Amino acid sequence: MNRKNLLKTGVVAAAAFVSQAAFAQDAAENEAADTTASETEAEATTTIVEAAMATAELSTLVSALRQAELVETLGGPGPYTVFAPTNDAFALLPAETLEALMEDAAREQLRQLISYHVVPGSYDARTLVSRVEGAGGEVTLQTVAGQPLTIQLVNDAILISDAAGGQAYVTTENLEQSNGMVHLINGLVIPDFEAPEAAAPAEPAAETTGTE
Repeated sequence: MNRKNLLKTGVVAAAAFVSQAAFAQDAAENEAADTTASETEAEATTTIVEAAMATAELSTLVSALRQAELVETLGGPGPYTVFAPTNDAFALLPAETLEALMEDAAREQLRQLISYHVVPGSYDARTLVSRVEGAGGEVTLQTVAGQPLTIQLVNDAILISDAAGGQAYVTTENLEQSNGMVHLINGLVIPDFEAPEAAAPAEPAAETTGTE
């Protein structure tokens, strides 16, 4: 099996595991873990990257950002919404897949994977829920990787789905930063690695700013 197929097989297997296990997650646990925008408003002086670096459960994501050379991008003005996989989410990958992703030879795939978790504009949970409900049950957001994510509500939890059906749940909401919003998720969503990567992040339209 070549390197690309190894990486694709590993990340898809991890996404399938999350899809099955996270569906059974108790809604009350999600509610207890949620951090509201009002609670984090006073902390919105750091960038997304600075906040990630200060969060122990995002250390793998920080390593990935560095290896993918995305630190400067996500430390810029934005705004961005990042669906940030925790260390436990990355741990769902086979060890050899994660190691391969962190190699220089896989930098473009890693950049595509991380960029697929980033959406132009700042969307808090309230705005995401409102858009889902207003659209009749699901809404599609375009990522900076140039591929869409689907947002739904399941048992009052925000569910993120990729085009292949892989899923992850938001476990901590509304970590507001100076250049956008961070939501922690319990799995990885996987882009189509065969699709061309977007040349640069799209400029967010003014109406996509969702903090209220």
